[in-house]
Amino acid sequence: MSTLTRTAPAPRPDRTAPTLRAGVRVLARQHRRTLWLAGALALLWLAVVVGTTLWAGHVQDAFRASPCTAMTTGHSCDDRMREFDLALSFRQTVLGYAGLCLTVLPGIVAAFVAGPMIGREFESGTYKLAWTQSVSPGHWLLARLAAPAALLVAGVSALSAVFTWAQARTDGPYPVDWFDPTTFNALGTGPVAYALLGLALGALAGLLTRRNVPAMSAAVLATAAVAVTLGRFRGALWPPETQTGSGGTLPRTPDDAWIIETGRLTGDGTRLPYDACWDAAAKADRCLADLDVTGYFVDHHPASHFWPLQLTETGIVLLLAAGVTALAFRVLRRHHA
Repeated sequence: MSTLTRTAPAPRPDRTAPTLRAGVRVLARQHRRTLWLAGALALLWLAVVVGTTLWAGHVQDAFRASPCTAMTTGHSCDDRMREFDLALSFRQTVLGYAGLCLTVLPGIVAAFVAGPMIGREFESGTYKLAWTQSVSPGHWLLARLAAPAALLVAGVSALSAVFTWAQARTDGPYPVDWFDPTTFNALGTGPVAYALLGLALGALAGLLTRRNVPAMSAAVLATAAVAVTLGRFRGALWPPETQTGSGGTLPRTPDDAWIIETGRLTGDGTRLPYDACWDAAAKADRCLADLDVTGYFVDHHPASHFWPLQLTETGIVLLLAAGVTALAFRVLRRHHA
């Protein structure tokens, strides 16, 4: 007798990688003009920041090497002083606007993803064409998140690194303080995390509204709400240091410290507002004595707290981005199983 053997069916090839690559290629062709524009703006931003920083640094070094000082008079020194002030104030202004650009970038990302990338596809019905060409809804959304995420991580990391280099060179009479909101939002790991959050919120807004303009509006508002909320409570993300002093003067803190709160201390350690006795006018001394005020306190973050604050906020934002991304896929599966 002969035994009949059944040949096992050949395993199906994994179409995930080819499908994802095809989706990325389609996405790049659809938005190639936007990609070129974004690349050109990034290069312009880099050129302005690097050029301004190098020019201001050259002027600053030349002034320090000259015999002129801020108190020196004379025609040649006056000219050098004007050039010195102009260069450093211009650098401060440029870096302020450069930091602002990185601060609003997550909102721009959220609006673009929510509207042109997802909302417009549902509004026009063009998503059906992709889904009928052996592309599952999950792969379709994955391509619209993976490719921009890779570009954002690489591009924003480069921009943030250049801004960090430029900010570190701003010593002198026109500093760019690390704790300034627009500066802090452009330093370290935070810009990448917020850009990924904008990407996730844009995808979720586009899937929920399925219309171009409403999706863009919702994504921008949600991204701005998260950024404003975390910025408002940023000082509480890491325990501040406290300086206390007796007498009638505030305790001294480092020049680059971020002052969180100042106030008055009583004999038993109770904290009072700084203006506790301002309404007493001429009787201020009597008011302070009645309240048993013995000195002042200052809560502050020194410059060494930058990375603890930055990494804590980055972790919170990345957790939010991961949660919003998972929710976006859940919404897609619920409406398009």
